[in-house]
Amino acid sequence: MSVKVAVIYYSSTGNVHGLARAVAEGAEKAGAEVRLRRAAELAPEEAIDANPAWREHLQATRDVELVTLDDLEWADAYAFGSPTRYGNVAAQLKQFIDTTGGLWQRGVMANKAATAFTSAYNTHGGNESTLLALYNSFHHWGSVIVSPGYTDPVVYAAGGNPYGTAHPAVNGAAEDNVLAAARYQGERLASVAQHLNALRAA
Repeated sequence: MSVKVAVIYYSSTGNVHGLARAVAEGAEKAGAEVRLRRAAELAPEEAIDANPAWREHLQATRDVELVTLDDLEWADAYAFGSPTRYGNVAAQLKQFIDTTGGLWQRGVMANKAATAFTSAYNTHGGNESTLLALYNSFHHWGSVIVSPGYTDPVVYAAGGNPYGTAHPAVNGAAEDNVLAAARYQGERLASVAQHLNALRAA
């Protein structure tokens, strides 16, 4: 039974974008139909221009469609990605989440599988607290949280974060072991969503 997965993220310089693509690849490997969507940029132009990598990434990803509430209605499962901002969710992604009140009241996200991934500059730069902050929203939605846990050796190889894939950007672009963990997380999300859909259909 095919499922629909929305991979929704915000990325300033590309680290979370790379994880998002890997999560999407994993979900597709599990047979899911995937929508890759980015949150709109809210930062002022002068802030973006002060960091050439930020401007370059924004220009390079303009072809990725902006997320809309329709993507949440469409999907059977969600993967949300955000860089850490003081151990919390980036404002760009949080702003989108804050528009979901009407869908929440109708129970659109209830009983749907959801997971999260992140990137901070440092290994201990707020990765886990950012994932837990995203999961707070999923709790309110009534979604079924699908963390990777320690359910596959790739989690250990990528640093052993059971809450979700987390990339320390101080190491540069995500290495193969981190991308493998992200793909596994997407695959696991799609698999759990398939089981949930089967239960609803039974």
